[in-house]
Amino acid sequence: MSGIASLLPAATDIVLALALGDDLVAVTHECDADARTGRQVVVRPGDTSSVLDVDALAALEPALILTQDLCAVCAVPAGEVGLALERLGSDATVVTLDPHTLADVLVGITEVAQCAGVPQRGEALVAQLRGRLAEVCLAVEGRDRPRVAVVEWTDPLHLGGHWIPDMVALAGGTSAGGHPGERSHPTGWETLRTARPDMVVVAPCGYDLDGAAKQAEEVVARVAETVGPVPVWAIDADALVVRPGPRLVDGVEALASVLHEGAVAEHPGVRRVA
Repeated sequence: MSGIASLLPAATDIVLALALGDDLVAVTHECDADARTGRQVVVRPGDTSSVLDVDALAALEPALILTQDLCAVCAVPAGEVGLALERLGSDATVVTLDPHTLADVLVGITEVAQCAGVPQRGEALVAQLRGRLAEVCLAVEGRDRPRVAVVEWTDPLHLGGHWIPDMVALAGGTSAGGHPGERSHPTGWETLRTARPDMVVVAPCGYDLDGAAKQAEEVVARVAETVGPVPVWAIDADALVVRPGPRLVDGVEALASVLHEGAVAEHPGVRRVA
């Protein structure tokens, strides 16, 4: 492998988890600071979407490019990457990650490992992640399953979509108002009332724990008015919820620590705000 270009943070997480850091030559502005150190940033923020630095990417001549079709704001869509490579005459292998469920995320890890020439590492990593998920399921087995509403955005209200309901289920809860395997979309607070959650977890896309807690504090009164006096928690969405890679397993563990206190170790990525 002569070089890997990651055009989304989740793919960067996957590459590093596969111990391919020496091959990683290009990353995005949204990747962690340590992942950006010593590597070319080829995706930068634009007015309404992420922008690909085509010339910088071409100069690196990566053999493998990892992109996505989930969100044009978070990363460059695969179609734009394809057009850029066609214009440059590049023959790089392009892997498009477009997971809708947690199972899809694990499949994506395996695909990246195969295309990077380390299929056994991919199998080992997925087995390890599945093992951790199994431990969580065993720890919460037989307990009541609270109804959990995960708020992906507060204004307008978005309830958790894609892999988030899977995470709630594995953590020992029942998704309230979520959209399993589907994109989250704007909805009204009446939807939250109808969902009848026992708990609300605020996980605004792209925000860390402090940012999520601030947004959670701003909606506590609205939640109380809409649903009633239910617990409201904030979670480090960027680190634990919105990146479809190995970190989602950390997110399941964090959710389980909230849903079933005592069954799973406390996690620093969650905070109760009400």
